[in-house]
Amino acid sequence: MSRRFNVRAALAGTAIAALAATALTGCGAAKGTHSARAGATGPSTGSSPGSPSGSSSGPGGAASTPPSPPKSTSGDNVPPGGTLKASPVLEYYTGAQDRSVALTFDDGPSPVWTPKILAVLAKYHAHATFCEIGPNARANPAMVQAIRAAGDQLCDHTVSHNEAMSKRTLAYQTQEIVGAKEMIEKAGGSGTQVSWFRAPGGDFSPPNRTIAAQNGLRPLAWSVDTTDWERPGVGAIVSHVHHELSKGAIILMHDGGGDRSQTVAALNVLLPQLIHAGYSFDFPAK
Repeated sequence: MSRRFNVRAALAGTAIAALAATALTGCGAAKGTHSARAGATGPSTGSSPGSPSGSSSGPGGAASTPPSPPKSTSGDNVPPGGTLKASPVLEYYTGAQDRSVALTFDDGPSPVWTPKILAVLAKYHAHATFCEIGPNARANPAMVQAIRAAGDQLCDHTVSHNEAMSKRTLAYQTQEIVGAKEMIEKAGGSGTQVSWFRAPGGDFSPPNRTIAAQNGLRPLAWSVDTTDWERPGVGAIVSHVHHELSKGAIILMHDGGGDRSQTVAALNVLLPQLIHAGYSFDFPAK
């Protein structure tokens, strides 16, 4: 179904690391050796959101600075001049220093699987961030509204789930990000807040992270890939989490993109285990 690219962030002193690219699979990718983290090369923490280094305007590869994308409101927190910019630096953790994790679900919302996942989360008083594909949100507004009503949060997962989006023009990438954000906001109704952007397949780049940040969306990576997109079995999904778990981990799962019965079953096993181990459920750092 897809291909993911994997990067690991290294810490330099007390600063957030520069991001180094390596190969990753995921989100329905070809079988192979998988790593836990998503991301792509890009500017260090000190880089200006408006001036990414190494950006490309498209297949021609000519370096350019992304133009200011169209403004899009987000909930009721929009200043008079438009959406507040977010950090363009990829986030891998909740930001908490305690035993907390952030559950994230990609590729929905689904009228079949999203309600089942919401029910499991409610059963264990857990919360999550749902990374939604724009047309799926538009087709299932009741699901977006149910996510909001449950106290969960929303993330932009683009319009068409193109896992090679970074190779396309800046205009295309802007429409993928801003268009999906607008669809999710409309589906969710008045006051809907979309706080993050997750590139399909982890296909982050300095330009698309900048476009997201200029529209108030923090680029959201992950630190634990459950591989539920591969449907490896409930035991394997749970084992992946325990093997890669760390304080503040962001856990990647899916509520759309196919049969997610294994994900639902794994959650019913995993959540009580995490609670018993002293973990709480948080949202990614903004």
